[in-house]
Amino acid sequence: MALLPSLNPRIVEALYAQALELAETVRMRFERMRQETAQQAGMEDDLRRVQISCEALRTTTRVMHCLAWLLNHRAHFAGELSELQLRRHGRLIANFPASEADVVKTLPADVALLVHESERLYQRIQRLEAAWRVEASSSESAVRRLRERLVRAVEDTTSAA
Repeated sequence: MALLPSLNPRIVEALYAQALELAETVRMRFERMRQETAQQAGMEDDLRRVQISCEALRTTTRVMHCLAWLLNHRAHFAGELSELQLRRHGRLIANFPASEADVVKTLPADVALLVHESERLYQRIQRLEAAWRVEASSSESAVRRLRERLVRAVEDTTSAA
């Protein structure tokens, strides 16, 4: 099993810059593709436009969820969010719907690459979040164990007296 790096401001900033660039590229490329397909007519073309619109929405939403997660962590590192606030409100949406492989295969190569990049970014954020949550829960359990030991020690000293 590969070791996951601790979540730190450098990782968050690097991913944030990558996600911002990806979001802008995805938006521009899907907009250009929408304009190209809008010039076509016919029933099949209507279905194609809907498929492209759905994939554009799915892809941009995926990247926006990554950006929101990263922004919450940036705010935490800047002292604008407490650990508790971050844990309560800084979750990445689990089980975000994957792109439809059949539709992605029909997209131009550069657009399909952008879709896959957004999926990889989302998967990276999911792994970081999972590691961050495990790390936090293990440190919380360490505190809980320490408290339990203290309670037992106090009980032992009061029962001995």
